[in-house]
Amino acid sequence: MTSKIKKGIDLLMMILLLGLMAYQITGQALHEWFGAGMLVLLVAHNVLNRRWYGSLYKGKYKLLRIVTTIINFSILIDALCLGFSGIVMSRYVFAALPINGPMASARTMHMAASYWGFVLMSIHVGVHGGMMAGRTHGMAEENGIPGWTVWLMWLSAFVFAGYGAVCFVGADIPSYMFLKNQFVFFDFEKSIFTVFLEYTAMMELWILIGYYMTKGIRYADETFFR
Repeated sequence: MTSKIKKGIDLLMMILLLGLMAYQITGQALHEWFGAGMLVLLVAHNVLNRRWYGSLYKGKYKLLRIVTTIINFSILIDALCLGFSGIVMSRYVFAALPINGPMASARTMHMAASYWGFVLMSIHVGVHGGMMAGRTHGMAEENGIPGWTVWLMWLSAFVFAGYGAVCFVGADIPSYMFLKNQFVFFDFEKSIFTVFLEYTAMMELWILIGYYMTKGIRYADETFFR
């Protein structure tokens, strides 16, 4: 039961993440409600996975464990930055709270943390994607699905991720992440379908990067850090 709840929360978080990135579609009020929902889900996710925190001082730290720990804590710090800056800038959901701060600094923090959070959370999904990939192959074998179909799915994933890389660079997201540009350009003429397609492709890009990064690090652990 707990496993199903975890999967449901993770799926909702991915959907909300896409919704949060599509600000030009949702508008300010809905964006804030999505953000509040994401904070609630993040808290629930951490509570359900609290055993991970208890295991931090146990066992041996190989390269993969070090990297995943850094990613997890980076997401936690990023979420705190997003939550604080979002509350400071809130005009709807948290407007009644007596929390004030420098609006310009909060806006800059929120912009950078939003894109870093998108990348880090997508990588986080990819890091844990080995199990999902294994299940995909297992289900294909159990149901008699030809191997070439699975390879075609992977090829499609790579093509889609390639499209995501083009969108990622084309939207100038690296400049927002590293604060080279502090004003985000939103194309309000894009359709809902196009906006979500592009962000889904960008998510796929970083999920694949996380997945293959994990495979590479695991190989290094088994080869050089036994």
